[in-house]
Amino acid sequence: MDLRPLTPDDHALVELARRTVDENTDGPDGIHTMGAAVQSADGGVFAGINLYHFTGGPCAELVALGHARASGARELTTIVAVGNDNRGVQAPCGRDRQVLLDYHPDIRVILPGPDGPGWAPITELLPAGYRWEP
Repeated sequence: MDLRPLTPDDHALVELARRTVDENTDGPDGIHTMGAAVQSADGGVFAGINLYHFTGGPCAELVALGHARASGARELTTIVAVGNDNRGVQAPCGRDRQVLLDYHPDIRVILPGPDGPGWAPITELLPAGYRWEP
């Protein structure tokens, strides 16, 4: 997969996700180890942090999606997750990919790459994925 270059807004979104996890992490074995940020079509940005639990607590991306929705954002354009302890940009898990495809099929996802982060459309991360219509 070829990643597209990040825009200045993308870099700011990565920074928001990094700050969110850096300010709230509780270490490598804690329950808050990933931060996420999402941008809406009108330029609003919303952050979230994971809540790890052995029963499958919500990932940071899902918390950020909920934060955006609770704040009135309906059309989301870009999402990123960043790991604590300087782990940098991380790819979304399979469950997050499916949720993103179902609710925001046009969203751009910032991913780690061999030459640094870039972005790809969610459809490239879940090709031929199951399409659930809410």
